[in-house]
Amino acid sequence: MTERHSFHSLLPPEMRGLRHFAQRLTGDSHRAEDLVQVTMMKAWAKRDSFRPDTNLRAWLFTILRNSFYSDLRKYRHEVEDVDGLRAAALSEEPCQDHVLALRELIVAIGDLPEQQSKPLVMMGAYGFSQHEAAMECGCTVGTIKSRVSRGRLALCSALGREMNGHAQAAFGASVAGGRR
Repeated sequence: MTERHSFHSLLPPEMRGLRHFAQRLTGDSHRAEDLVQVTMMKAWAKRDSFRPDTNLRAWLFTILRNSFYSDLRKYRHEVEDVDGLRAAALSEEPCQDHVLALRELIVAIGDLPEQQSKPLVMMGAYGFSQHEAAMECGCTVGTIKSRVSRGRLALCSALGREMNGHAQAAFGASVAGGRR
C-alpha cells in the first residue's frame, strides 16, 4: 500500500510538464488534456513496471509521446467534419432507381414490334443517323421517322408516362432528330 501511495504522490508534480509537452505535440488544448489523462491512466496501470531508480519524468513523457503517435496512426485518415458538410458532399444518392428504370425500359423495348424497336435501338443506343437506320432496315427515311415516333409513343404508354416537352426534346434529339 505504501508503494502505491508513494507512486501516486509522484504523479501530480509532473502534470504541468506533461500538459505543456502534449500541447506542443497536438496544438489543441482539449486533445492535449485528453492525451495527459491517457498517459496518467497508462502509467497507473503499468505502475508495477516502473522502477524507482529510473527517471519518472522520462518514463511519463515516453508514454505520452507513444500514445500521441499511436493516435496519429489510428486517426490519420480521419477528417474533422463538425457540421457534416464534407460527408454530405461525398455522399451519393442510391442508384437503384436508375437500374430499375433501365431494366423497365429494356423490357418495354423488347415488347415492341421489331419494326419499332430496331430503329429506336439503332438510333438511340448506337448513334445511327436516320439515313443509316433506313439503309440498314431497307426502307425510306420517312418510314424510319414514323417507326421511331410510333415506337416512342408505345414506350411511353408501356412505361405509363406521358411525353412532356422536355422528354420529347431529349428523346427527339437522341432518336428522332439524330444525324440525317
